[in-house]
Amino acid sequence: MLDYIVVGLGLSGIALSNQLEGRKRSFVVFEDDSQTSTKVAGGIYNPVILKRFTLAWEADKQINYSIPFYQKLEEKLNEKLIRPFNIYRRFHSVEEQNNWFEAADNFRLSPFLNTQLIRQVNDSIPGDFSFGKVEKTGALDTELLVESYKKYLEKRQILKNKRFDYSKLKINKDSVSYDGLEARHIVFCEGYGVVNNPYFNYLPLRGNKGEYLVIKSEELQLKQAVKSSIFILPLGKDLYKVGATYNHQDKTQQPTLAAKEKLQADLDKVINCKYEIVDQVAGIRPATSDRRPLAGNHPEHQRLFICNGFGSRGVLIAPLISEKLLNFIEDEIPLPPEVDIRRFQKKFYKS
Repeated sequence: MLDYIVVGLGLSGIALSNQLEGRKRSFVVFEDDSQTSTKVAGGIYNPVILKRFTLAWEADKQINYSIPFYQKLEEKLNEKLIRPFNIYRRFHSVEEQNNWFEAADNFRLSPFLNTQLIRQVNDSIPGDFSFGKVEKTGALDTELLVESYKKYLEKRQILKNKRFDYSKLKINKDSVSYDGLEARHIVFCEGYGVVNNPYFNYLPLRGNKGEYLVIKSEELQLKQAVKSSIFILPLGKDLYKVGATYNHQDKTQQPTLAAKEKLQADLDKVINCKYEIVDQVAGIRPATSDRRPLAGNHPEHQRLFICNGFGSRGVLIAPLISEKLLNFIEDEIPLPPEVDIRRFQKKFYKS
């Protein structure tokens, strides 16, 4: 008898699995690589919504929990996963400058917004209205995290590299059974793939497609991230991520010419140096209708759980929500109402 079966190994599945190991629980993970949002994510952790200079939902609490969480993962996996750097917000008007200073007076935002304007960040990125520096930010190498954690689980022989077949799942009174395995609980961490899950596809997971470019430029020589109409994230060796798009209609995972052209047009308005596009990547973010995570158990099947719906801020959200879900399952500590999937039960669930 296992304690858990985990389905999916993106940010949610990794965070949950790591929490389970910390609690000394037995588990296996199913992963078929069908969902790519974690591996293709920009990986930026930033508590501030830089379009409006507001704090993202609970982001100050999340960042204080998540960064130590990933630092411990670095030690466990013996990999460098976190790269701290500042983000420079390029202002487009005096009004944006004033809004920045006003936001910096907020006690929850003040630790992140530096009130000293930066005249110039890079010779190739002109800024007529200066730049504002966001502190305590950086990026998580999500692709390296997924690959290294998969190897870690494979060594322990608890990773099943196969598609999860819902028709084989049997729900018992005090456990679930699947393909010769029996467990007390099963948690679905499938990202946008949950739309195919017959137990949780009633939830309003909209999903939005994100695409970004990888460019190479020897002239740019940018050491920090810059946010204007697009993000520019240095990767090293003259490579940079440029993104990202948001598309609520297209649910395919293939890169598109329209996104490429839009990102390139936006980039050309920000930098004035030569570059070449060397790659383009796409994935579907698991976004919810109210922009809050999905955590909790099935309305009828009490052994079935979900941990999902992190949208574009999964790096910050996943560690803390996975802990709250396990507190709910094992210690009967209620989930915060804004993340509990019961908020959708009356409107969307039909027994």
